[in-house]
Amino acid sequence: MALLSGDEFISRSAEGGRSHAQQVLEMVEAVLAEAESSLSMLDGIAASIGPGAFTGVRISVAVAQGLAFGAGLRVVPVSTLEALALQAVQSGARLALACLDARMGEVYWGCFAADLARGLIASCPASVGPPESVVLPVPGAYRGIGRGFGAYPALAALPGLELDPKGSTALPNAREFARLGALRLQRDEGMDPADLSPLYLRDKVALTEAERRQQKA
Repeated sequence: MALLSGDEFISRSAEGGRSHAQQVLEMVEAVLAEAESSLSMLDGIAASIGPGAFTGVRISVAVAQGLAFGAGLRVVPVSTLEALALQAVQSGARLALACLDARMGEVYWGCFAADLARGLIASCPASVGPPESVVLPVPGAYRGIGRGFGAYPALAALPGLELDPKGSTALPNAREFARLGALRLQRDEGMDPADLSPLYLRDKVALTEAERRQQKA
């Protein structure tokens, strides 16, 4: 959870032991209190829409909708892949391949190009599939980032890919969600919270016993 006001950035991270929804609401209260602000004073809410764990994605979207409805705010959808790729772009990469471990022998992945106005733009649709399905859409030196590279080291051999060792352990964080949200709100890209929807990419959340045995074979 983060609040971005000009160049000032205030954030809170979650702790274990309580429900995800309860933690998010507590973090919202703490961040607003530190900023001496209120929901109604915000320009809008950037919502993490996935892809990722189904429960976490659902809660993120539902909480963002509830807060936005209550305060009369617009929302901006930001994917986990976009937030991850922005870390690479902010460190100087012109092109980025964001890749997260999707479990079940698959990865979530997407390719992005740096963009001055929007932070970055997608150069291919966000996808989910086995590591061998990852293909760079256009020639160029892509910076790889995300734990998908740590889970599947063979991805580092993609032609044209640069991979910093720290990049293979990177996860999306609130700062990048906030920055992308602010840029898009400035471009009047906010939407009615009722129109916010999760980005799951797949319907299946677990393997059958037979599929697990086949994957291990």
